[in-house]
This record gives sequence, structure tokens and C-alpha cells, in this order.
Amino acid sequence: MSIPVPPQADLSPEELKRYARHVVLPEVGLEGQRRLKSASVLVVGVGGLGSPASLYLAAAGVGRLGLVDGDVVDESNLQRQVLYATAEVGEPKALAAQRRLQALNPHIQIEAYPQRLTADNAWDLIQTYDIILDGTDNFAARYLLNDVAVLQNKPFVYGSISRFEGQVSVFYAAEGPCYRCIFPSPPAQRRSCAQTGVLGALPGVVGTLEATEALKLILGIGKPLIGKLLLYDALAMTFDVIRLRKNPQCKVCGEHPEITAIGPHYDEAACGQAEVPAEASATEDTISPQALAQRLASSHPPLVIDIRDPEEFQIGHLPGARNVPLEQLDTALKDLPREAEIVVVCRRGRRSADAVAKMKAAGFAHVRRLDGGLEAWKALVDPHFPLPG
Repeated sequence: MSIPVPPQADLSPEELKRYARHVVLPEVGLEGQRRLKSASVLVVGVGGLGSPASLYLAAAGVGRLGLVDGDVVDESNLQRQVLYATAEVGEPKALAAQRRLQALNPHIQIEAYPQRLTADNAWDLIQTYDIILDGTDNFAARYLLNDVAVLQNKPFVYGSISRFEGQVSVFYAAEGPCYRCIFPSPPAQRRSCAQTGVLGALPGVVGTLEATEALKLILGIGKPLIGKLLLYDALAMTFDVIRLRKNPQCKVCGEHPEITAIGPHYDEAACGQAEVPAEASATEDTISPQALAQRLASSHPPLVIDIRDPEEFQIGHLPGARNVPLEQLDTALKDLPREAEIVVVCRRGRRSADAVAKMKAAGFAHVRRLDGGLEAWKALVDPHFPLPG
């Protein structure tokens, strides 16, 4: 698929020389490069994800880039936010990014919005751009972006990172599910990157993948990640793709939508952005080993689904855990209680991420995975827990 863009602009001799490696690609060519020049992308958040994404979009010749960010450059950003230099600490990110990107490519238009995305400004900011790219680090902005994208019928290129793992998708309600189809409501609590940490190179990979998806949408080439969620594990160096389904009960893109306009309820308190102690959940779909230990000791413990192979399960498992190997999960879903609190566990957390995404897409409302898997449980809760070598 491709998105509609304005009539293709002409390329100057200087631009033809600059984009020569694009033009020789049959899938791009002159027409494709003109499409890129005529297109526009709004990058919301020019931090870890927005830095590499905007660099590659600018270099590729996307004709108009918008940069939304209300923060200033902090010294702790420099470990991963490659747009900025040490001398720019304290400067507004949007303005510093605009200067850097304009120096990279003087042939494109770059508009800086040194402000936070809010319910008051989101509609007007997004309305004039073809694609929205997610560089945010909070749920308030992410749900707001998704809902405006659905209401304005625009593709929303999603990216998310935590520690050593990342996710990428394209949410486009005209062709597949939206973000709310997969994550109907924000979590009660979330830890920030400042609390959990993030490998410096990780956002470079995920942000570049986001830029690639945006370019594919503009050019109308390849198969965008619509209806698919790409999972990247930097430690295992693996990429997995799982299929997502549209939720007919979705509040914004479902058969009977409840959200038909942008109201004032997109605030950080509503989206669980308050900082929380280490024993709280680490991301929107995880629970820490310490928090799970507390829940298992309570009067109403969660249902634990262990998706490892039966041989691994027999060596050792959590109290009351039910063994449902990952390859059998699709068949087993019909027998699992959809409204129960469920925690999915595996050895390191990668397989359980696949499982949680599948279960959420299937309508399970209260499912999380053990952050770091049973290796983290052994390290932080029970040093005697048996794991196969």
C-alpha cells in the first residue's frame, strides 16, 4: 500500500546527485524520490527513537518534517540521542534537532514545535502531515497520537523500547488494527527509562526501523508492518513478528466507537505516568519478579502460564503454574479465563512477550509477562530456583 501525497515535486540537479543511490533503485526511481520530496512526516519526540528516525528521513529527502518535543537536551540523553552534541545541553531539543537536520539536508523543510503534545494542539499539528511517527516515552502521548491518527485516517508508525528490547508496528485503522486494539487501556503504573535503563544502541535500531516503515508507506513498496508487531531482542539478537487482529470492540476504531473526538482526558495521571518503586511493573505489559512474588503470596494470586517446553517446566516451575507451551497457545486460548489476572513466564522474557501480544490481541484484558523471565526470578527472588543449564 501507499499513502496519498501531493503532486510530485521536481528535483534539482543538486538533489538528483544527492539521492542518486535512491534513484537507481527500481523500487524508488525518479517518481519515488519525487514522492518523498512531496511527503510529510510528523516526528513526535526527538529523543532516543526520534533521533535516528528523523536523521534517516531527512537524509532520504522527505520534503517536510515536523519535530515535536517540549524537553531540553540533558547530559544523560547523549548516551543514545545521537542528534545532539555536548555543547547543546540545556537547549530545546526541537530547535537543536531542526538545526542539525537542516545542516544535513538543506533541500527539505523542517518545522520545529518546542512544546509537549497535548489534547489542545494535537489535532492541528497532526492534520497537516501525511504520517505520524512515534518517538514518545509516555502513554498519554501515545494514546493521543493513536486516536487522532484513527480519526484523521492517517498511519501511525509505532516504536517502543525498554532495557534491551524493542517493538515496532504500523497502526493504520483503514487497513488493520490500531494501538488501542492491542492495548485497550494504559497500565496503572510504569517505570521510566531513567529507572529501568536502556542500551544506548537499542533506540538506534528501533528508530531506524520506524523510519524504514515510513519510507515504505510513502513509496508504496514492500509490506508495511500493518497488522503485525515486530519484536527485537538485542541480547539474543533475534527478530520475531507476530500477527495482530483488529478488535471489533475497540473504543476508537471498533464497530461502535466511544471515542469520536479528542477531549481533555489525555493527561499523564490518567495514563499512569507517575514514577513508581522498583517492585512495580516495568512496562505496560510486564510485572517485576518482586511484585509477582507479592501477588503469589496474596489471597487472590494470578494465574501463571508457563510457556516453556514441558521438559523445562518439569525441572522447575512457579507455584500453581500451568504449562502451556508457546506453540500450543493458540489452541489453549479458548480454555483460559479472559477476565482473570494472568502472568506469562518463560526463561528470559522473549517468548512470553510473543504470548502476551497474542493474548491481548485475542481479548485478554489483564495479562502481563514476568520481566526478565525466570532468570530474573532466580536472581532477585529465589536463588535456588532450578533452571536447566
